[in-house]
Amino acid sequence: MMRGVFCLTFALAAAPLWAQEPDLRPQTRPTPSTEAKATPMSTPDTADIRPASRPAVEDAEVILASAIVDQRPEQRPFERPELAYGAQTLPIFRAEKNMFAFDPNLMRASLRPTVRPAAIVEAANAARVARERGQVCGDPALQGDALGAVPGPGRCGVDEAVRLRSVAGVALQPAATIDCKTASALKNWVEGGAKPAVGQMGGGVSSLRVVSHYSCRNRNSASSGRLSEHSFGHAIDIAGVKLSSGEELTVLTDWGRGAAGRALAAMWQAACGPFGTVLGPNANAAHRDHFHFDTARYRSGSYCR
Repeated sequence: MMRGVFCLTFALAAAPLWAQEPDLRPQTRPTPSTEAKATPMSTPDTADIRPASRPAVEDAEVILASAIVDQRPEQRPFERPELAYGAQTLPIFRAEKNMFAFDPNLMRASLRPTVRPAAIVEAANAARVARERGQVCGDPALQGDALGAVPGPGRCGVDEAVRLRSVAGVALQPAATIDCKTASALKNWVEGGAKPAVGQMGGGVSSLRVVSHYSCRNRNSASSGRLSEHSFGHAIDIAGVKLSSGEELTVLTDWGRGAAGRALAAMWQAACGPFGTVLGPNANAAHRDHFHFDTARYRSGSYCR
């Protein structure tokens, strides 16, 4: 009972405090006086800072055209009037009021290559016809005469034989009688072996000295034994490589000696692949003075020694 009376008394005493709760709302900002107001900034004359008006499109083209035309170099007279096209010129354009107007004078003043003389064209055609006329085995790089079938004693003989005079521009001295497969292998060796091995030494390869081609005989010219690949036109023996300077690299004197010996060794190595059999001074005494290359049909790979 006494506790209830105390609570009621406390509540009645605190009521005035709640009624006096402060006003937390934001206050209205007072209006500034006339003296405190800042003097407004003066607005500049917009006509002073605005960009200049663009000229009309037609006037702009005239200005641009005149600027470009003024920078063109002075036109030179055409130096070779016989080569001029005359009125029928290609459409050359220049800048003027019409930005892409046709100007034939610019074409007449331009530089053009000299017309190739008819004599040069005729000489080139004649050389091409001569190569085609002298080619054998259907390859212009192989120049010689087609012999057809060349019979021989016993099993000797050459099918579709050719007398080859030059290979890829390199002369054979003397001409060699072989078949087309051997001629093609020789071309691959000259282009991929002999020429790169010599390089520019002495001006490059000029000719090959041939010491044996078609010949009905046994291997190593023995009195008995198996027939040599020379007996079928499948082989060629080369003893020297002549350079454009007149110098000759010979297997007998240069093998294993200096730059010439290294070139000969590179030639020998390059023949392994195009030919089935490659023999040189390291093979035996019979080949101490020449390379033997043949396209033996009975092997699946090359034999090089």
